[in-house]
Amino acid sequence: MGLLDILLGRTKPALPDLDRLFALPSAAVTLQAAAGFTPTGTGAVCFATVEGSAFEQTHREVQALLDADADRDGPPVELGKDEYGYSWLVSRRSPDQLSALVNDLHAVNSSMEVNGFGPQLLCSLAGFRAEGGRSLALVYLYKRGTFYPFAPLPGAGQRRDNALELQVKAALGDDLRMEQDLSRWFPVWGAPGL
Repeated sequence: MGLLDILLGRTKPALPDLDRLFALPSAAVTLQAAAGFTPTGTGAVCFATVEGSAFEQTHREVQALLDADADRDGPPVELGKDEYGYSWLVSRRSPDQLSALVNDLHAVNSSMEVNGFGPQLLCSLAGFRAEGGRSLALVYLYKRGTFYPFAPLPGAGQRRDNALELQVKAALGDDLRMEQDLSRWFPVWGAPGL
């Protein structure tokens, strides 16, 4: 960044650092102690929908890479679309395999990035649940390199538990690089794992 950029208030965007995903298992311990949430075993990578043979090849590579893991029941990664037109590659593990789930998310993101689909990557998330059925996702914003909590309120409608989200942000501030700009805490309604 040059002097002119500094004077004009321009900043360089944060670069994605997929290795930050590996902080999720230690953050999960803090999250359980602070708010009573435990992993669901479901995680997902969200990206702008991509069509064509190049993406199909990438999807097959991801499947083959993750299929080598014998500790998994069912397909290694499921591809789905949400009601907003975004695609999700979903990985399911047992709740006690958060580290393996994080490895899956990292592998999916890395494969997409290496094969030229980095600009389409939006976010990754890991799902958590508390007693009483409350759900929470820790969302990693690919283009910002930061995390934020998303806590939908149970019941009908699209409402979120802002107080819980702020509580989780405060609790995990030492474990994860949290997104400070609350306007970037995008809702991920209907995301896998919630």
